[in-house]
Amino acid sequence: DPPLDNDKEKDSINSPGSLSLEATFVDQLFSFQAVKENTVLRLQNSNPFASPDDTEPLASCGYRYRLFDLGVEEDETFPLVVRTQLEAYIPAASIKSPPQYVTLRTLNEFDSKAQGAGGAPDWRSKLDSQRGAVVATEMKNNSFKLSKWAIQSILAGADVMKIGYVSRMNPRDSSRHTTLTTATLRPTDFATQLNVSLSNGWGIIRMISDMCLKQPEGKYLLIKDPNKSVIRLYAIPSASFTAAEEEPEVIEEEEAAE
Repeated sequence: DPPLDNDKEKDSINSPGSLSLEATFVDQLFSFQAVKENTVLRLQNSNPFASPDDTEPLASCGYRYRLFDLGVEEDETFPLVVRTQLEAYIPAASIKSPPQYVTLRTLNEFDSKAQGAGGAPDWRSKLDSQRGAVVATEMKNNSFKLSKWAIQSILAGADVMKIGYVSRMNPRDSSRHTTLTTATLRPTDFATQLNVSLSNGWGIIRMISDMCLKQPEGKYLLIKDPNKSVIRLYAIPSASFTAAEEEPEVIEEEEAAE
């Protein structure tokens, strides 16, 4: 069963909203703890979200802008520039070899006995002896999230994914956590484990791009129907999301690729 999400439980530490904030908090702190802050690799482009007014250090992060060609025919070019994200690097083993890029992610355990735990085993007793069972349960319960991590790492050209397994020190306290262990993975191997088809993903991107390019210039909203294999593209006013607007007009509907 999913975590409870009703008026009675909305303030619970195990409600969907609370768990989402906790996961974000844990992920950011893991990024701080997993790196040496006094060793910095400067990439070609600076952090676009950094501001002179920032008083606190930003989480370890670097952005790479990568160019992909989605052309289908031999003489066709369809350039796509993607801003990708890296959290760390491993220094080069020798002067001639380049550093290895790393993405950092966390899986967090809140309460293995609570509703929404998805039948996950207790990490403290099973991670060392039955790590395969723990990973298999996470793949079943969070397949989309893990697939997203693998694809993000591949797009960024990361050599390594490092995943931290983080658990609450006390199941009833969402403010204190401990890192039980970490796993180091190759993004392409991880994607294969998850049965993620990169070629299918690029096909979906090309299909959506072609659909958008057929529309007149303007502002659009792309939404996946939560209950059907359908994506919808809405034409919306340019001032949308800044003030109350009329209902957007549906201009096109396509079957979502699986």
